[in-house]
Amino acid sequence: MKKLFKERLKAERTINGIGQVEFSKKLGVSQAAVAKWETGDREPSFDILIKLCEFFGVSSDYLLGIKDE
Repeated sequence: MKKLFKERLKAERTINGIGQVEFSKKLGVSQAAVAKWETGDREPSFDILIKLCEFFGVSSDYLLGIKDE
């Protein structure tokens, strides 16, 4: 599941044409935090996970790799 999260997060960010720095500012986190999520070194808090889902318009099940839609 962890592997799918990092892959889907980076894919969604890339599809939306937003760099890590701009993305981190929109979420109110550091660029390093975004980089660590995308490499699988860290995981976001539940509050940030909700922000990620709202930002991309996807479900947490999709982002976490539970569902493919």
